[in-house]
Amino acid sequence: MAKFRKTYRVESTRLPGFDYSAPGYYFLTICTHGRACWFGEIRSEFMLLNDAGCIAWQEWYRTGELRPNIRLDEFIVMPNHIHAIIQILEPSVETPRRGVSTISAIINQYKMVVTKRVRQTHPEFAWQSRFYDHIVRDEQALRNLREYILYNPAMWKTDEMYAARAESP
Repeated sequence: MAKFRKTYRVESTRLPGFDYSAPGYYFLTICTHGRACWFGEIRSEFMLLNDAGCIAWQEWYRTGELRPNIRLDEFIVMPNHIHAIIQILEPSVETPRRGVSTISAIINQYKMVVTKRVRQTHPEFAWQSRFYDHIVRDEQALRNLREYILYNPAMWKTDEMYAARAESP
């Protein structure tokens, strides 16, 4: 771990030198702080969204409407995280309101809007400070990730997000 001004800092998990505004598919996982189950519950292998989960779902689809250079692919809201595949269709042109559509900019805006809306009724809601990304390199990987997202609720009891989750708020 590197130091900055004699203090440890967390290294970036992004691929060095990769342009995260480049056209392509990206698999994303965004977790709630402490993996607390804010978004609902799994019953009979189906995800049942609560109010906060509905906000997370609505804002994801709104993200696709606001950014014409992206296409939303498979997506699911789980009790304490979301999984999504996003496709950047073409490099974005920087705008004063949104900047360039990098994966980080898209996720930061999404997390900000969800946080503001959920905190209207749950002031203690928070996300983990980072997110996981995977650059999808081929069609087979894309098919596998779509299937993983689709069957994620059925696999909840064996999912590391379930095993490591904190108590529900």
